[in-house]
Amino acid sequence: MPQDWQRYLLLLSLAVVAYLLVLQWNEDYGGVSEGQMADSAPELASQAEGDSPLGLEPKEDRSDVPDASLIAGAQSGAPREVRQESGKAVHVRTKVLDVWIDLVGGDVVRARLPAHPLSLETPDIAFPLLDRGNGREYVAQSGLVGPDGTDDASGRPLYRSAQHEYASKEEDALEVTLEMLPKTGKEHLRVEKVYRFAHNDYLAEMQYRVTNTSEEDARVNLFAQFKHDGGEALAGESSGLGPRPYVGAALQTREDRYFKLDFEDIDDGPFQERLQGGWVAMLQHYFLGAWIPPATDQNSYVGRKTGDGSYAVGLIGPEHVLAPGETRTIGAGLYLGPKNQRRLQEIAPDLNLTVDYGFLWWLAVPLFRLLDWLHSFVGNWGVAIILLTFLVKLVLYPLSNAGYKSMAKMRQVAPKMKQLQERYSDDRQKLSMEMMALYKREGANPMGGCLPMLLPMPVFIALYWVLYESVELRQAPFALWIQDLSEIDPFFVLPILMGASMFLMQYLNPPPPDPMQARIMKAMPIAFTVLFLFFPSGLVLYWLVNNILSLAQQWYITRKIEAQGAATGKNSGKG
Repeated sequence: MPQDWQRYLLLLSLAVVAYLLVLQWNEDYGGVSEGQMADSAPELASQAEGDSPLGLEPKEDRSDVPDASLIAGAQSGAPREVRQESGKAVHVRTKVLDVWIDLVGGDVVRARLPAHPLSLETPDIAFPLLDRGNGREYVAQSGLVGPDGTDDASGRPLYRSAQHEYASKEEDALEVTLEMLPKTGKEHLRVEKVYRFAHNDYLAEMQYRVTNTSEEDARVNLFAQFKHDGGEALAGESSGLGPRPYVGAALQTREDRYFKLDFEDIDDGPFQERLQGGWVAMLQHYFLGAWIPPATDQNSYVGRKTGDGSYAVGLIGPEHVLAPGETRTIGAGLYLGPKNQRRLQEIAPDLNLTVDYGFLWWLAVPLFRLLDWLHSFVGNWGVAIILLTFLVKLVLYPLSNAGYKSMAKMRQVAPKMKQLQERYSDDRQKLSMEMMALYKREGANPMGGCLPMLLPMPVFIALYWVLYESVELRQAPFALWIQDLSEIDPFFVLPILMGASMFLMQYLNPPPPDPMQARIMKAMPIAFTVLFLFFPSGLVLYWLVNNILSLAQQWYITRKIEAQGAATGKNSGKG
């Protein structure tokens, strides 16, 4: 074996060993353990002063509740007496949601997604989206603030429920009603907090039914927010060599249909924006939580850091003035689930933009739609990727055909090029002039051979983002050992086949005139093989099929050009 190939093989072996070490590290120290996913109650808030940040004085800025300064026209009041109560949880199960609601504040403090397993190895463990406990906190909070609000810096209201276990039935909506217990200073309001869950939908409806039992007007504002500890997602998703999955907030603003609000941005100072309608979401890889207020409401969107170091990102709705004896319903939608583009687009304008395809979104979106359409016929995402590759190759055929013709002609003139290099080895200027004359005479273009390689690259990058962001391809099997197209090939078969196809393509290409370029080109299949070891197998499948089609096309055109050249030579010889 030549020394160069021994070196390349050693590099490939080292890359494989490094990858196996990374896999073992992730298994030992990364993600959420099965023990943490046990079916136990989440950590609940306590109303006892000192037990949680919610019971501290407002001047210490430790409350989860938005400060009165964020509410238009509101005045900060004196802290009221805190009830010495401990919370319990209401457990709600639907076909697609498994949630716990803390009776202190009525917040959703845990949400799991039974239709989306944590991993292929743990199909019975539902993916954790929200949770409080085990040193982590990511919860969906809501309440009533303002001059007569029930939630303030002195504490959250305590609710009671008719039962602590609810389960939905087929096609029936499930209503969970929480009744607020009397709170000192708020006896003039009768409040019910109602969650409505569909049996097979990730969108729930949260509503307050508020009755003013006093003889004076009562003023309240709805707030709805996500509280996040600022760490990684509760259950991490492997990204190979791809970008680190974004974990943070996103919302609409007056200028942007989709605006990312990083935790680092909030570290620099509070964020505030007023907008009619809109939405606010907390994003992670493949999944999100989103609060969607009524489209007619004028809302304040707020991002701030709480006193315990967490981040609160949400909205404060308009002030509602309740006349004596009046009952009013105030609420918002709460989505907890996957980034399903069709469903998100139905829920709110531009909410589907949370599926972020990067700067090539204009190409990635139609690619995904075409891929999804193909999948609707074949029922296998891997087969759909293969068919997509055929279609892309068909569209690019005229351009790539011209490139391959140029490469075939360059292969034909290679012997003449070598003669010129030997003849004018001491005169670089004369050699350059003679080479250009040869290219013009033979109709060859040295840059034309780059075209077949460059044309598929935008599709490659866009498809990478489709595979990276589209939850539809998460844990999607192909065949045999490929059980998840969004993950890397566990046995490296596809990357190795891809590298072999690149080597065969180089065999049909004309050798570069420069020895250094020739060595670099020989190393390209090895380098790409090492790189593709860490790419999602669906992406490697696309590139492998593209290479096989290119190889067939290149072989056909090369043989055709060579046959034409041979025929021309015979005819000129006869003449």
